[in-house]
Amino acid sequence: MATHARPVERSVALRQAAAVAGELVAALAALAPAVAGEGLPAESVSQSFFRVREVELSDQQAALHGALVIHRGLEDLCDAPLSGADLALEVAGMRQSVLDLTGALPGADPDPDPVSPVAGPEPGAGQSLESVWTARWLIGHQVHVLFNVCAAVAVAEATRQLRHGDGEAALLRLVDATVYVRGFPAAMTHASTIPADYYMAAIRHTMAPPSVDVPLSGRQHRGYKLFRAAMKDLLSVVPDSFEQLAARDPELAEARGALLEADLVDGERHVTLAYSMVHLRRSIAQKPEGPDNAVAELRLMRHRRAAQYASLIRFGDHYIADAVAGLRHS
Repeated sequence: MATHARPVERSVALRQAAAVAGELVAALAALAPAVAGEGLPAESVSQSFFRVREVELSDQQAALHGALVIHRGLEDLCDAPLSGADLALEVAGMRQSVLDLTGALPGADPDPDPVSPVAGPEPGAGQSLESVWTARWLIGHQVHVLFNVCAAVAVAEATRQLRHGDGEAALLRLVDATVYVRGFPAAMTHASTIPADYYMAAIRHTMAPPSVDVPLSGRQHRGYKLFRAAMKDLLSVVPDSFEQLAARDPELAEARGALLEADLVDGERHVTLAYSMVHLRRSIAQKPEGPDNAVAELRLMRHRRAAQYASLIRFGDHYIADAVAGLRHS
């Protein structure tokens, strides 16, 4: 993927990738059609709003629905003004999800058939910019949900392998999980490549009462809660400091550290992304006793995570860890 190429070359590469994803969708759909998600009951306001459903699927169905999310994401990326760095991270997460969901091995097709550039209308042709922006908000969040679920599975598998003494297999899954977690903020930034004014005027109010029964919050995303639970379980199996773990198993220390760094950076980027979209306004899901604005609340979440990880990563934020420890003992 020519993520840092000139605009025309990058657009051609994205259309080629979207065409390949479309072919994968068609191949998987030929085995069994997609589940009609809109016909399934939503388990939360968030699921209903972002058009996400949760149901037990066969391996083929899981692969198909994952491929559908990736296909929509790639088609939208043909138009979305995402930076090359974030595009590289999001596409890497998409690639890893295809490998995990289909059971394919990296490089399993060393000589693929060439794909010709896709002819036809430009992405979003015939649609108003406003409808493209609204769809992008949903599409980017759906990619984020896919990454959350895949990351939760990868971390859970790594933890299980560590419990069974299979360190080599655990390392591979920790690396896979890190690809997804690095893709978290890229997917969220993809969703947010819309004008902040449009978000404030047309989207934000639809995620809060009276448009919905309760304000939408990340706490409602079950995929993200599964990921956080998987991370907690991982650290219960390898709670050692970075130095202690590195002395015993340097590869595991580095792999765990890379995952935790990616998780911390995700929290940090959430702060800056919220600032760019809502400035210093309160979160729509903020409790009355919380900080004065969404950015401050997200920054507190970042600080708590930084304090937790300070001793577990090579370059931990020990200033914050000491400050948090001091507050607990005051």
